[in-house]
Amino acid sequence: MLMLDPALHAKIVAHARADHPDEACGVIAGPAGSDRPERFIPMLNAERSPTFYRFDSTEQFRVWREMDERGEEPIVIYHSHTATEAYPSRTDISYASEPDAHYVLVSTRDPEQTEFRSFRISDGVVTEEDVAVTDGAVLE
Repeated sequence: MLMLDPALHAKIVAHARADHPDEACGVIAGPAGSDRPERFIPMLNAERSPTFYRFDSTEQFRVWREMDERGEEPIVIYHSHTATEAYPSRTDISYASEPDAHYVLVSTRDPEQTEFRSFRISDGVVTEEDVAVTDGAVLE
């Protein structure tokens, strides 16, 4: 289960909405080994595409090095889908390289409703997990 502070949830959704119609992407870092997302890091979608995202390699190197220096790791890796459901595509699955991360997808296809889901992706296997905000409410 992904435990997420309501403010972090809101920041992910706001980033996804702001970058629409392109996919948004980013990371929430937390203390290594803690599974506790704490530091929101919006990143640039180097593709600037409504159907695909890719971290800018220079920015990703800098962010990952900074996390390492701070004793952090990527707890959440998020991106948005602009026209499809919040479920990992084949490309998303093939690029999932952090087996301990929560992969959050937000669908912005409906301007009135936000679909927010989290998955574990390891060795090509996708497992959906519940998302709970810190006040105990479960998002579906």
